[in-house]
Amino acid sequence: MRFPALPLYRVVLSLAWVPVAALLLLRVVRGRESLADWCQRMGLSIGGAPGPHLWLHAASNGELISARPVLLALRARHPGLKLLVTTNSLGGRAMARGWALDGLTARLAPVDSRRASVRLIRRYDVRGHVLLESEFWPNRIAALAARGLPVFAIGARLSRRSAQAWRRVAWLADEVMGRLTLVSPQDDGSRRRLLQLGLTAGQLAPVLDLKAFYAPPGHLVPDAALRAAFARDETWLAASTHEGEDRIVLAAHALLRVARPETRLIIAPRHPERGPAIASLARAAGIEPALRSAGEAPGEDAVYIADTLGEMPLWYALAGTTFIGGSLVDKGGHTPFEPAVFDSTLLHGPDTSNFTRIFRRLDVTGAAIQVSDAESLARALRQTLDPERRDTMRRMARDQLDHPADLDTVVAAISARLPLPAGRAAGIG
Repeated sequence: MRFPALPLYRVVLSLAWVPVAALLLLRVVRGRESLADWCQRMGLSIGGAPGPHLWLHAASNGELISARPVLLALRARHPGLKLLVTTNSLGGRAMARGWALDGLTARLAPVDSRRASVRLIRRYDVRGHVLLESEFWPNRIAALAARGLPVFAIGARLSRRSAQAWRRVAWLADEVMGRLTLVSPQDDGSRRRLLQLGLTAGQLAPVLDLKAFYAPPGHLVPDAALRAAFARDETWLAASTHEGEDRIVLAAHALLRVARPETRLIIAPRHPERGPAIASLARAAGIEPALRSAGEAPGEDAVYIADTLGEMPLWYALAGTTFIGGSLVDKGGHTPFEPAVFDSTLLHGPDTSNFTRIFRRLDVTGAAIQVSDAESLARALRQTLDPERRDTMRRMARDQLDHPADLDTVVAAISARLPLPAGRAAGIG
C-alpha cells in the first residue's frame, strides 16, 4: 500500500498556514514589504493574463541571472510564448521586471498550497513549469503534473545536506521526483543524489551549470566617480560574504595594508541588510567604512560596503582580485564564473561544495588560490598583486571555465516537451 505522502504534506501545510501568514504579515508591519506583497505571497492576489505562459520559478537574483539564457532561447523557439516569473525575494521580482521583456509578468511566489497553484495555472494558462536549482515545491509540482503539464528542473542542485533532509521524508521525495518531466543536474554530485532519491535515468538531461553562461548586463558599468575611486589592480572584492567571513576579510585587509597601503577593499555581502553590522566590524578594526546604501562616497582609506542588490557587475568590474564568499563558512561557496567573466583573479575558502568540480580544476591548475584564515588570505592577496602571477592565474581561469556546456541540447529537450506549436528553430546565439 502506497503511503499517502501528498495528503499528509497538505495537512501539515494547512496547520502551518496561520503562523506563516502571521510571520509574513509582520514584515508588512515592520515596513519591509507592502500589503500587496503579502497578498501575493499568501496566494490571495494571483492576477492573470491571457496565455499561454511558461512559468519559471527562481529563489532570487542569482538564479534568475543564470536562467536568462534559457528563457531567451525558449522564446526564440516559441516566439508567442509569454513568461510568468515568480521569485521568493523582492529583489528577484524587481530584476525580472527590469528585463522589460515583452509578455513577461513577474510576481512573488505564493506559498506552496494546492489552491494557489491551481488558480495561478488557470489564470495564466500555464503550459509548463521550469524550476531552478533546489526549488522543489510538492504542491506546485503535483498541481502541474495532475493537468498533464511538464515540469522541468534546470541546473538542479541537491547538496549533501539537502539530500539528507529529503531522505528523512523519503515518502514525499518519491512523490516529487516521480512527477518531474526532465531534470538537468547542476553537477555530477547532484545527479547521483537525485537518482538516489528516486529520479530515473529516463528523466535525466545532460549535466548543465547555468552559471557557466553568465553574461554581464551591458547597461550596468561603473561610472567615472567609481573608476576614479578604485584603481583596478589595487582593489579587491569580497563577494557575497556571509556572517563570520567579514571579520576575516577585514583582518586580512589590515594585514595587506601594512605593506601595500594603497590597496582598496569592497565588501558586497550576500544579504545587503547586513551592511550596518559590517560597518560596525570595520570601525572596531580601525577602518572607516562607507555604505553604498547610504549614498556615502568611498573615502581614500575607507572600506566600501556595497550593501545593495543587483549591482554585483559593478564590483567585479572594479576589482582586480575577488575573494568568493560563502567558502570560509559552511555555505558551499558562490559562483566563480561571474568574477572570471570580468577577468578578476580568484580566491576562495575551503568549502566549495556548491561547485566542487570546477573549483578543483581551478585549484589544480593554479587558476585560483584556496585560503583558510586572515593570514592566508592576506598572503594570497599579496601574490595576486604581482602582475605576472595575476595574469597567469587569469589566463588559466579563462581556460578552465571556457568549457563546452550542452545548453542547446537541454533547451531543445524542454521545447520538444512543451505543449505548444514550435516556432522557428533557433540555436543559442
